Amino acid sequence: MSLLILDCDGVLIDSEPIACRIDAEELTRIGYPCTAEDIARDYVGLSGKEMFARIEAALGRPLPEGLHRACYDRLMAAFDAELEAIPGIAAAVDRIESAGWATCVASSSSPARLDHTLGLVGLRDRFGDRVFNSTMVARGKPAPDLFLHAAAVMGTAPARCIVVEDSTAGVQAARAAGMTVLGFTGGSHCGPGHAERLLALGARACFADMAELPLRIGAPPG
Repeated sequence: MSLLILDCDGVLIDSEPIACRIDAEELTRIGYPCTAEDIARDYVGLSGKEMFARIEAALGRPLPEGLHRACYDRLMAAFDAELEAIPGIAAAVDRIESAGWATCVASSSSPARLDHTLGLVGLRDRFGDRVFNSTMVARGKPAPDLFLHAAAVMGTAPARCIVVEDSTAGVQAARAAGMTVLGFTGGSHCGPGHAERLLALGARACFADMAELPLRIGAPPG
């Protein structure tokens, strides 16, 4: 059986613009001036732990205690008010599963964040225990560990996996795992040139409308 591995943020849910805005505001407040566009370009696809480690290295000092908690609390409140699923994702997954594909989620987000966000948009129950996160492996994206772990648990060889990713780190991780990767550019954070960046890193193709996904992976029309 073939396996479709879906990233969460920016693929299942349109969360990246919200997260980038809040991270930029909090980082600017503590003396690391940046914009939401900076965060989207440099850190989307990484775990929060990896993002903050890179920022500390750039600053040359530890970030203030409590910053991660402040970002997380603001983010959850904003998600409650603003978060939406990527248009067409539920119907696309239905068609793909009805064509005999297995599906799962592999995300850099924490388990608590995944439960909360997928629950808000009605997608949590449909994936059940097929939601994999960065706490399950030693190295997060752009390392291949998470995708390889998901494939192993699902009992599928990497060569039979297709990954859908919106981030450069995610595309790099999927390619390092020996998997085919499609770049999704329909999220609100994907600006001009994003498809070209994903293609340059090894995405087989890019698309911006989830209605295209079943045909992109060879599932028949519904």
